[in-house]
Amino acid sequence: MKSYKSLLLCSALSGLLFTACNSETEKKAPTESPKTTEYKPFPFKLPKEKPAQPLSRAMERNYDTYKASRPEDNELYTQFKYTELKGFDYNNHDGTISRRDPSKVIFENGKYYVYYTYRETETSPKGAKASTETIPSADWDLAEIWYATSEDGFTWEEQGVAIPRPPKPQLGHRSVSTADILKWNGKFYMYYQGFSEASGTRGDDCPVLMSYADSPDGPWTPTNKVVIPNGPKDTWDQYSIHDPYPLVHNGKIYLYYKSDFDGQPDLVRMQGLAIATDPAGPFTKSPLNPVLASGHETTMFPFKEGIAALTIRDGNEHYTVQYAEDGENFDVAAIVELMPAAAGPFIPDAFTDTDYGRGITWGLSHFTNATTWAQNHAVLVRFDCDLSLDVNDPAMKKHHVYHRPDVYYRQGLGQKQRERIAKENEALRNK
Repeated sequence: MKSYKSLLLCSALSGLLFTACNSETEKKAPTESPKTTEYKPFPFKLPKEKPAQPLSRAMERNYDTYKASRPEDNELYTQFKYTELKGFDYNNHDGTISRRDPSKVIFENGKYYVYYTYRETETSPKGAKASTETIPSADWDLAEIWYATSEDGFTWEEQGVAIPRPPKPQLGHRSVSTADILKWNGKFYMYYQGFSEASGTRGDDCPVLMSYADSPDGPWTPTNKVVIPNGPKDTWDQYSIHDPYPLVHNGKIYLYYKSDFDGQPDLVRMQGLAIATDPAGPFTKSPLNPVLASGHETTMFPFKEGIAALTIRDGNEHYTVQYAEDGENFDVAAIVELMPAAAGPFIPDAFTDTDYGRGITWGLSHFTNATTWAQNHAVLVRFDCDLSLDVNDPAMKKHHVYHRPDVYYRQGLGQKQRERIAKENEALRNK
C-alpha cells in the first residue's frame, strides 16, 4: 500500500499538470464567440433546380421525387378531359349491353382500331350465385372481344366480334375479356383473359390466352394455350393474371399484368411484369414482382429511355403517374386526379422499340355502373391529356381545378354511415 507521503506527492504533481494544461488552453482559446449556423430564407421565385441549402423533407421530395419543381413543368403531370363517344348503342342503358376494358388504340390502314370486352345478355349481371348459361355473374361475364374503327377518335364504327368465346370445354368458353394488342414483326397478337367458370366462383381464377392474325381486322387464330401461368400456391399471383398489357422495350416483349392480395373484402391489387422474345412465350416473370405496389388497371407507355405507368386506383400510390427507366423499378413522378379507368391510350411508339418514348395525348377508357347497379354496365369514353414531350397544353397542366358541387355530392354517405352517425348523436344526447 502506498505511503501517505507518496499520495501527497502524486496529488501535488497532478495539480501542477492540471494548472499547466489549463494555462496553455487559456493561451490558445479564441477571443471571439463560436459562430452559429446561418439558414438562408427560401427564395420567392421557386428554383427550377434543387438549391444548395438545408431543406425540409417536403422540399427535398419536391426536387428528388417529381420530374419538375412545378406541376406545369412536369411532363408526367396532367389533368384528364373526357368526351362521350358517338357510334355505340347501349340498348337505352338497361344493363343488357356493356363495353369496357379497351385495348391500346392502334393506327392501321388509315384509321384507328380499338378492341374491348363486349357483353350482350338477356339481363344485367346478377352475381355468381344467380348466374346461369345466359345470365351473367359480372359485367365481364358471358362476354366476347369486339372491335371498332374510327377516323377521328370521337366517332366509332363497330365492326363486330374479333375473338369469340370458343366452344366448351376449351379455355375461355365461359367468357373472353380484357384484351390488349401487340404488333410484332408485321403480325398482330391479342392477349386476353379466358374464363371457364362464372366470375366470382373462385376468385376470378383465369389464365391469359393469345390469338394472332396477319391483319388488325383478323381473322384471329387462337393458340388455345396458357401464355402466362398463375403463380404457385400461396404466392401473390396464385389466382389471377389479369389485364395483360404488352409493349416492346429493349428489343423484347414486356407484358405487364395485375394480380391481387388477401382476397375479398381486403383485396388490394398490384402490377407484375413478364418478359419474352417471342409473342407465344415463354414469358419469364420478373424476380422483383410486383413491380408496382398499386393500380387496379394496367396502363403503361414508353417515355424517354424507360416506361411510364398510370397507377389507377388501389394501393398506397393510387392516382399517381410513375416512371421506371428499366421498366421494373418504378418511382412516383406525379400525383394526378380523375384518372381514366382501364385506360387504353393511343401510343404511336408502343411497338417500335423506341430509344426515347414521346408519351401520350389521348385514348379510350370506360365508366362503370353507367346508370344503377340494377342495370350495371360500362360505357366506353375518350380521355385526353398532356403526357407528351411533343405537346404543351397549359389547360391540361393546371393544379387548382374546381369541380362543381354535384361531383362532391355524388360521393355521399351510405345508409350504414348515416345509421352510425345517428347512433353517435343519440349517445351524446343521452349522456
